[in-house]
Amino acid sequence: MGLMDYLKTQFLEIIEWQDDSRDTISFRYPDLDKEIKNGAQLIVRESQVAQFVYLGQFGDTFGPGKHTLVTENIPILSTLKGWKYGLHSPFKADIYYVNTRLFTGNKWGTANPIMLRDADFGIVRARAYGTFDFHVTDVKLFLKEVAGTDDHFRLDEFADTMRSRIVSVFTDALASAKVPVLDVASRYQELGAALLPLINPAMISKYGIEISSFILENVSVPPEVEQAIDKRSSMAAIGNLNDYVKFQMAESMTKGGGEGGGMASTAAGLGAGLAMGQQMMAAMNATSTTPSSGPAGAPPVTTTSGATPELLGTADVAKTLGVSEADVIATLEKGDLKGKKIGATWRVTKAALDEFLK
Repeated sequence: MGLMDYLKTQFLEIIEWQDDSRDTISFRYPDLDKEIKNGAQLIVRESQVAQFVYLGQFGDTFGPGKHTLVTENIPILSTLKGWKYGLHSPFKADIYYVNTRLFTGNKWGTANPIMLRDADFGIVRARAYGTFDFHVTDVKLFLKEVAGTDDHFRLDEFADTMRSRIVSVFTDALASAKVPVLDVASRYQELGAALLPLINPAMISKYGIEISSFILENVSVPPEVEQAIDKRSSMAAIGNLNDYVKFQMAESMTKGGGEGGGMASTAAGLGAGLAMGQQMMAAMNATSTTPSSGPAGAPPVTTTSGATPELLGTADVAKTLGVSEADVIATLEKGDLKGKKIGATWRVTKAALDEFLK
């Protein structure tokens, strides 16, 4: 091997990263302890950014294209290395390739319940999970805060590093938005889009990444809050309570008669309802005019201008005789006291009571 061939193997003349994977975010180019030759070709593909780092300090940044590494193209690196007369000899520096394409379908979730202050339920514990899409916008900030000096930073490492940070930003955004729990649990898609303007400023300024899509797939709340939400949903479905009761009464009247008995049962039900209403009105009128009444549901008792009713109930007879109502009923059943049994209620005329007293 000649001297020129040997020297060629010691210098990097073409620097290129061909990424075949779909999960690599950043990659440090392996220099194999070689130096970069003056005039070397740096190739950066679409959705890639190449970042030079020299002794822990960020140097020049290159976007997609083919770049010749000469003094004019690496002003920051020339300053860092102190080249007074430009680049003339090979040099060493770390080169990081960062993938700037959109990474989709990344999962996020709350490991522990987050505390939300809600106007309806007070303090509520909620769990949430979903997916998000992101891409790197600030290469230097991303390498500094997220990837660090990792030679090959992948999506799984990103998930481990960023999951808790994203949940923290989501919690802060949800708290500042003051979205009611009822809306959180029922409007996932709208809520995710509404939270993006609150989440992205923090993600961009802190980590150099932008979230293009933030999706809530589920928000779970404690069982007691779920029951309250179900009750409110039922009330909203019912609407006007008065109309609902009328509908339920009409529906119950039409049930239980078969095809031919529908009209008959409806008529019977309406008649029973009217009769019940009339009895209730009559009972109210009797109560307002009668000092003592019979058992509940008994027919109204008529009175004369005197104090003693012409038609007495068992309670009135018991009061007159000074005995218990059970004694009066037993006497009526024996026939010693003449009376008329209407259904389950006894009625005694004043004349029959006078006859019994004689």
